[in-house]
Amino acid sequence: MMTAPLPQKFYRGDPALVARRLLGKVLVRAIDGRKLACMITETEAYYGSDDPASRARRGGDLRRIMLSDVGVALVYGIHRQWLLNVVAHKAGEPGAILIRGGEPLEGIDLMKKFRGVEDLRLLTIGPGRLTKAMKIGKEFHGKPLYVRDHGLWIEKGEDISSKRIARSFRIGVSKDLPTPLRFYIKDSRYVSRR
Repeated sequence: MMTAPLPQKFYRGDPALVARRLLGKVLVRAIDGRKLACMITETEAYYGSDDPASRARRGGDLRRIMLSDVGVALVYGIHRQWLLNVVAHKAGEPGAILIRGGEPLEGIDLMKKFRGVEDLRLLTIGPGRLTKAMKIGKEFHGKPLYVRDHGLWIEKGEDISSKRIARSFRIGVSKDLPTPLRFYIKDSRYVSRR
């Protein structure tokens, strides 16, 4: 049975709170009549110009999308890999959540083919591995993730209790905010770093 995508209002609010709430939710990709699905296990929150690691500091299209309607995909390339973010913020403030990792649930055979690896644990941990395994590219940039129309959306999944959630500073940023903004499921095998 198909579950409805999370409503757009789910993404309205402080990016850190939305990043925590996204843990346990299910990222779904429809491709060639097949469903690929991963439970989100790791996220990072990003803010506006005051955030030294934010893409919003650079201006241009990424800042424009980070200020746009919540619930849309923000996709950009780094180190020849696509990274998937979802726009989430309070009104008038830029913000987005990087989807850093997931636990493969469905369509695993296709994910292995797209990634060229057999090890289930290495399939979707790390934001570039996740997008490659689920064949997510720039074509989703600016598309809403609260409808199924474009073949990529996020479903309800499960609610993760706060005692199962850990946080740390964001990975791979040279300058960070004083508050840890990376969130992950403590007991999951599918996170990039503990």
